[in-house]
Amino acid sequence: MKNLNRLILTASLLLAIGNVNAQDKNNPWHLTIGVNAVDVFPVGEDAPQGDLFQELYNVENWNILPSVSLISVQKYIDDNFSVGVAGSINRLDKWGQNADGTSVSVDNLMYYGIDGNVKYSLSSLLNTTKLEPFLAGGGGYTWIEEGPYNTFSSDESSNDLVGSGTLNGTVGLAYWFSDNIGITAQSTYKHSFNDYLTTHFQHSVGVSFKFGGTDTDGDGIYDKHDLCPEVPGLEEFGGCPDTDGDGIEDSKDTCPELAGLAEYNGCPDTDGDGVSDNNDACPNEAGLKALAGCPDADSDGLANAQDECPNEAGPVANNGCPWKDGDSDGVLDKDDNCPTEAGTVANNGCPEVLIPTEELQAQLTDYARTINFSLGKSDFQKSAYPTLQAISGILNEYPKANFVVEGHTDSTGTNENFNQLLSERRAEKVVKYLIENGVSADRLSSVGFGESYPIESNQTAAGRAANRRVEVKLAK
Repeated sequence: MKNLNRLILTASLLLAIGNVNAQDKNNPWHLTIGVNAVDVFPVGEDAPQGDLFQELYNVENWNILPSVSLISVQKYIDDNFSVGVAGSINRLDKWGQNADGTSVSVDNLMYYGIDGNVKYSLSSLLNTTKLEPFLAGGGGYTWIEEGPYNTFSSDESSNDLVGSGTLNGTVGLAYWFSDNIGITAQSTYKHSFNDYLTTHFQHSVGVSFKFGGTDTDGDGIYDKHDLCPEVPGLEEFGGCPDTDGDGIEDSKDTCPELAGLAEYNGCPDTDGDGVSDNNDACPNEAGLKALAGCPDADSDGLANAQDECPNEAGPVANNGCPWKDGDSDGVLDKDDNCPTEAGTVANNGCPEVLIPTEELQAQLTDYARTINFSLGKSDFQKSAYPTLQAISGILNEYPKANFVVEGHTDSTGTNENFNQLLSERRAEKVVKYLIENGVSADRLSSVGFGESYPIESNQTAAGRAANRRVEVKLAK
């Protein structure tokens, strides 16, 4: 029966290890092979076992099998949690202490254990991947060969292994020399569900291995450490590619398919002008940074392609061409109000406009006021023709000056609207006559003021006659 139980335990361990063939993309498997020590003394049970935790780490009370006696397999799940199974073998020759402190021996009782657990890693609290403290909890089944302190039955036909389920709690610490190899030490408290199997501590230390990660893109870097797990890449770039081979990984390369320079974020500078091709409007022709890499032959600040006069310096506002002075009057065309007619700077490039003197303007006023109209009429009398011809002559002496003809009425009648319209018609009649006598129409305008501006009293016939008038004035 002893050999049968050993066979069952060995098969269970092989099954646990053999099942390590499923692989998780980002969570590799964890295998520990080591030695274990069983301590039945500080568990708070009857003598010769001591009080709980008494001399917990006194190795003189430990039962150590100096060979591979523990195998543990774990699989990472998520959020720092792992599940695992472990198998262990040992021989017990120590069973606590007598009251005087002397050791109590037993006859090399065989010990077998198989346990499952859920582990929680505390490495994230330390912000390091080297040192990994952890806690674990679970349960299992332990067998100890019958002896003087753990007798299950006195029947000769009974099983010589005493077995019981246990509730386990573990604290441990792992140190990882690399991503795949480390050393793990832990202490487990195993509480037996049955009195005939003693509660005990099991301590272990072993070499641990991580393996089983997936390499989706086949670049030799496990997905867990591959920053670009879907695309084959280089180890120096964390598994990310460098398509153009310029030493800059694609994610940081502005031109990932064109070999370039680091100073231009992986883009080339074909014409060597200090402007990378992706920012160079003229990538095959050396130019200036200020002009997006394009040349400026005449150095006027405008690229040749946009310069209408590329070999003659000129302002940008004139598309790279010099400003012209078409009429050669010293005023550039852009500032010249009369670009085809020579003028003066003071008059914005236009010829100076001759205007009548104040004396002549006063004479025009006197002439115009002699043009009288009949009461309620807009037609002037033939006697006014000589005066109108004289006015026409004066106006034609000043071909660049503009004039306005103002119409007025007396206050006869009560209809102001009628007087307003009458004044407008009188002014229009005079303008018509002047145009017919050679004065340019675009130099003349007319306006009516009705009875608003009398020059004589409307209380007398002579005054009213004087108010029925027109006036010719220089337009402002």
